[in-house]
Amino acid sequence: MSFDSSEKLWKLLGLMLKSHPWHGVPIGDDAPEIVTSFIEIVPTDTIKYEVDKDTGFLKVDRPQRFSNVCPALYGFIPQTYCGDQIAEFCNQKTNLEVEGDGDPLDICILSEKQITHGNILVQCRPIGGFRMIDGNEADDKIIAVMKGDLVYGNYRSINDVPQIVVDRLRHYFLTYKQIPGDQKKVTCEITHTYDQDEAFEVIKRSQEDYYTKHGDLRGLLKNMIRFGDDSELGL
Repeated sequence: MSFDSSEKLWKLLGLMLKSHPWHGVPIGDDAPEIVTSFIEIVPTDTIKYEVDKDTGFLKVDRPQRFSNVCPALYGFIPQTYCGDQIAEFCNQKTNLEVEGDGDPLDICILSEKQITHGNILVQCRPIGGFRMIDGNEADDKIIAVMKGDLVYGNYRSINDVPQIVVDRLRHYFLTYKQIPGDQKKVTCEITHTYDQDEAFEVIKRSQEDYYTKHGDLRGLLKNMIRFGDDSELGL
C-alpha cells in the first residue's frame, strides 16, 4: 500500500469513528512550541474527571476536597507518555530515583476566557512547568497559555505569569489528591518550577516514551493492511 493510500484510509477512519483523545488525536505539527491538549476539567468543576484509558470517555475520578478547584484548564497532551525518558530527566535534575507515572503528560492552560466544560481540544503554547514527584513517580505538570488568548496569549516564559497565579497552581497540585474522609497521607512535592526550554524537553521526551510504549499507530495500520489490495479499499 502506498503512503498516499494509507493516509487516505487513516483520514477515512477519522471521519467514521470518534478518535480516542489519547491515541487518536495528533499533538500537532508545531510541537513542542504549540501543542494540542485534551481538557478533562475546568475551574468550575468540583469533581475531578479523567479520561478512561480503555474507552476514551471521561470518568469521575474523585470529588475535589472542600473548595479546592483547579485554577486553570487541566488535561493532558495526546500521544505522550511518562516513562523511562521522563524518569531519567527527572532523576538528572533531582538526584532521585523515580519512575514515570505511566500516564500521558499533564498540562494546565491559562486563559482569561471562562470555559464551562471539559472534553474539548485546545491549542496552547507551553511556557514552563512543575517538576512534581508523586510518591516514587515523576508527574510533571506543564504550564501553558491558550493560543490567541488576549491576556495570556503573548506569554513566552513562566516568569511572565503573575506569582499569585503560579502559587495557586502549586497549591492545587500539592493538595488535589487529598480525598474527603481519607486519613492516608498523600506524598506529593514540587521540586522545581522550570521555564519554557525545559518544558519543551519534557514534552519531547514524553513523545519518545509514547512511541516506545505504543508505537506509530499510522505505521501499525499500514502494516496491518500492507498485503491487502488497494483496489478493494477504493484507494
